[in-house]
Amino acid sequence: MASKKYLSLIALLCLLASSTFAQLGAGSYDAMDSSVVPSKRLPQHTEFMAHNYAYPALPRNQWELGLKVGAFSLSSDVRSRFPGFGAGLHVRKALGYVFSLRGELGFGTSKGLNYGASTGYIRNPAWQSYLPVGGGVPTTEVFYNYKTSVYDASLQAVVSLNNVRFHKSKTGFNAYLFGGLGGMIYETKVDALNGTANYNFSSIPRGGYKDRKEIRKALKALLDGSYETKAETDPLQPELFNKPFKPTFVAGAGMQFKLNNKLSIAIEDKYTVTKSDLLDGQQWQEGWAAGPSQTRDFDTYNFLSAGLNIALGSKAVEPLWWVNPLDYAYNEINKPRHMLLPKPVLDDKDGDGVTDQFDNEPNTPAGAPVDVHGVSRDTDGDGVPDYKDKELITPTQCQPVDADGVGKCPEPACCGEIKKMMEDWQPKSKCAIGALPSITFKGKSVVLSNDAKALLASVAQKIKDNAACKVAVVGYCASSKAEQQLSWDRVNAIINYLVDKEGINSDRFVFKYGQEGGDCNTVDLQDGTGDEGPTTVPAPHPNLRRKG
Repeated sequence: MASKKYLSLIALLCLLASSTFAQLGAGSYDAMDSSVVPSKRLPQHTEFMAHNYAYPALPRNQWELGLKVGAFSLSSDVRSRFPGFGAGLHVRKALGYVFSLRGELGFGTSKGLNYGASTGYIRNPAWQSYLPVGGGVPTTEVFYNYKTSVYDASLQAVVSLNNVRFHKSKTGFNAYLFGGLGGMIYETKVDALNGTANYNFSSIPRGGYKDRKEIRKALKALLDGSYETKAETDPLQPELFNKPFKPTFVAGAGMQFKLNNKLSIAIEDKYTVTKSDLLDGQQWQEGWAAGPSQTRDFDTYNFLSAGLNIALGSKAVEPLWWVNPLDYAYNEINKPRHMLLPKPVLDDKDGDGVTDQFDNEPNTPAGAPVDVHGVSRDTDGDGVPDYKDKELITPTQCQPVDADGVGKCPEPACCGEIKKMMEDWQPKSKCAIGALPSITFKGKSVVLSNDAKALLASVAQKIKDNAACKVAVVGYCASSKAEQQLSWDRVNAIINYLVDKEGINSDRFVFKYGQEGGDCNTVDLQDGTGDEGPTTVPAPHPNLRRKG
């Protein structure tokens, strides 16, 4: 019954741990925070911050105080009736992320009762009253029993098994192993007397292990549970607080579940080896061929517990067995705050000082001055880049310019009046080129169709026949940069065709694009004799230029 209660308690703690585990945040400490670095490690922290040492200093971490209760039981010559009660108190301190030291005080009490009768108690002082009067071999059978209380202390080395995490920051579950040395004192008593008289065990059935329920029932009715008789002890064994003392070795394993940064619960099993055969008050075998002899095995005890742990300490990080030692390195790789990074090397194929990903003109000639977008600088805005411009600053009134960037400045006012008088005196010539066709493009294309080329051949002939005439080539639409560039490309395609294929001088044309009032896919050819517009215009957005 008691063991079922302990199992239920453990199951409840596991359920509580699993429900809180999902609420834990990743969290960690800041490796650059000097307030959590102890004074003896500040020189290392200073070297680390100055980039003279690659490893951050180990932070000051909290102590753990733990309280546990659970099932305590002996493994000895006398069968344990059922697990007794145990309790423990410990303090734990991390030496690093994996190893820690733990000092523990413990208490346990347990009862035992054999279901088989025994007669090998001739040398056991607790049962001397059952020996025949005058001595001799015991003939009366007894049922060995005991009640033992144990007080122990130990220093343990604890090894954490799973706080090094490669795929997450940290965990709310910690598994660990431990082992250490210590000492214990104990007090064992036997229920050998019914008041002051011996028990009459003759009424107890002798069925052995198979009939243990009937035997136990009969023994429970017979024994009064007073445990009045002091059990046998070793007279050569040292004592502490008037109780036998024995050194111990402890080992065990545990699981710890984190509730928050201060609290955790743990389930743990601790096994203790005592090198004593008297924890149950019985060390004699039953064989009589050569007389009674001592058993060769030592008594041990086990403590299965559930506990609550509290992290203590200010200006310190949580106990290091909860911290992932890779956390700093992974966070620094993901988002560097302390790491020294080399300056990035970015491609600049044309060497104009503007990297390729931002260069709108990636093939600028060497030495050509450019703007912040990598486009060749055109100081006077005449459409000829500075590295080609033989007249770097051409006045606005002297534009448009020729291919070398040289403009044609108007004559002085006096000369203009004389010229006007001469023109008034000479007979005026008029342009009689008449109506000219429009050229239509499909979709976003800038390629001339065969029909368009046929129309342009007729236009070329009219231009040749009317030497005094200029022709305005007009493109429409300018609501976006893309439309402006498309309009420019179509006007440019028509003029280039008439110049390159039909042999018309480029000075005969007036270049107009992005005009209003017309169809976006249509370019009109008009009489431009009286128009003062330019014959060439630089592309407004060359990076958006369409190829076909």
